Amino acid sequence: MKTVRALWGSTHPGPALVVTALSLALGIATGLDAARIALLVASVLCNQISVGLSNDAIDASRDRAVGRTDKPIAAGVVSVQLALGVAVGAVVASLALSAVLGFGMLAGQALMIAGAWAYNAGLKSSVFSLAPFLVSFGVFPSLATLSAPAPTLAPFWAAIAGAALGAAVHLTNVLPDLDDDRATGVRGFPHRIGPRASALLAVGGLFLGAAAVLLGPVDGDLGRIAWPGWLFAAAVVVVAVATGVRALVRPPDRTVFRLVMLAALLLAAQLVATGSALSG
Repeated sequence: MKTVRALWGSTHPGPALVVTALSLALGIATGLDAARIALLVASVLCNQISVGLSNDAIDASRDRAVGRTDKPIAAGVVSVQLALGVAVGAVVASLALSAVLGFGMLAGQALMIAGAWAYNAGLKSSVFSLAPFLVSFGVFPSLATLSAPAPTLAPFWAAIAGAALGAAVHLTNVLPDLDDDRATGVRGFPHRIGPRASALLAVGGLFLGAAAVLLGPVDGDLGRIAWPGWLFAAAVVVVAVATGVRALVRPPDRTVFRLVMLAALLLAAQLVATGSALSG
């Protein structure tokens, strides 16, 4: 049980569960039946387990170098080999579950996983570190629509919202680790532009995501937006402002990242509450 707990702790369980919850909301917004939603959610959970484990396994030596004993793999509680083995198994499980839902879903899931693993394997240390988040989160809404009996890509506005949120996730997630990352040779896009610019871009991503989810389903017609849509959009704006203020007036910490994940949940809840079906 100690090993299982350590493995779970190495999956980045908080973000993994949030992304899994987002897939549930998107499945509901798409109008999927219960069986398809269950397969979608399970495949995304396996996806996230693989991403988190591979990230900590690949980064184990760097984490040890900066004293990250809070990470089970770096602390030696779980071996790198075991973590990578479970991560690969989770990839296989995610793709197998996706295949049941169709080729389109399988291709979308594979693209999302490939982007995340590419980031873990080296893109995180390059100026292109933002690219995997733009691609993977841009594809993410389509995992739900591609899981439908008549599969289709999600609307363009949903991809824009997903990519914008993905950018905000990356830009805020790395803020507390900028100094440790530099010490171990990691110089991604946020490291190059600095914490202030990263925080401001993340806030911009939240505003863009909110606008896309508010205006996209009604083709930009403000008169067709119901009051719940305005309410959720206002809540996201409040969270975005709080994110920016927190990041600019206090030392970087995990709070700004948690606020971004809260905004993502609010936007997903908006789709469900307002009946904005992704499948049209």
